[in-house]
Amino acid sequence: MENKNINPVSGVKQIIAIASGKGGVGKSTTSVNIAFALNNLGKKVGLLDADVYGPSIPKMVGLSGKPDTSKDGKKIIPKEKFGIQTMSIGFLIDEDTPMIWRGPMVMSAVKQLLYEVEWKEIDILVLDLPPGTGDTQLTLAQQVPISGSVIVSTPQDIALLDVKKGINMFHKVDIPVYGIIENMSYFICPNCSEKSEIFANGGAKATAEEYNIDFLGEIPINSKIREYADKGEILVNKNEKNEFKNLYTDIARKLILKLEENISIKSPEIKFVD
Repeated sequence: MENKNINPVSGVKQIIAIASGKGGVGKSTTSVNIAFALNNLGKKVGLLDADVYGPSIPKMVGLSGKPDTSKDGKKIIPKEKFGIQTMSIGFLIDEDTPMIWRGPMVMSAVKQLLYEVEWKEIDILVLDLPPGTGDTQLTLAQQVPISGSVIVSTPQDIALLDVKKGINMFHKVDIPVYGIIENMSYFICPNCSEKSEIFANGGAKATAEEYNIDFLGEIPINSKIREYADKGEILVNKNEKNEFKNLYTDIARKLILKLEENISIKSPEIKFVD
């Protein structure tokens, strides 16, 4: 169904929304690592932190300070790290400043971060949505040209209940769900190498099968993933060698295939918006 309220984003070819039914499942960490994995695979990537109330991506990518503006003063220049263009409300406010805003103000801020930023020839913009299925998520889904979505969940039943709400929200606004990622799927003991399923295991895969959508992969609980995010270092950058790089890269490859399918279905020639 065509939505006349949807406006293209200048400089951006396609947008993937990374969502979660609830907070605390590692969605933003997953968004960052997928963005850098896509970059490693040769895509020109943007990363937008749409969580106005809890912007965590600046810390995770090790960027801070006010961004520059264009020569005419009309657009914000996104900050860059390893070639990834990044934008967040966290660059515009002090780290300890609470955002005491009502819904319309939040949506206005998010749309400014999206449409008043000078994105430069982005193949894929990774949109890190706030958790849940509230007004911000629904408005973005209805007014922004999102190519597809990814839902991040932990394996336990209480989280999967909210995953189902997220799937149904995207279905109602005709945005395809490219798949589910099961984060904190298991833990490997560093001393004995025993695998422990702290939050159970396989729930996200079962939910994907129930809704006939793809299961994109499992990410374990591991202190290194947390440590890199806390230090603002990139776990999957080209020069870093670790066992998690392949996991995120495999997910990124699957998403590229999904986006290529989307292009072939919608139009044989996708051009940047002037």
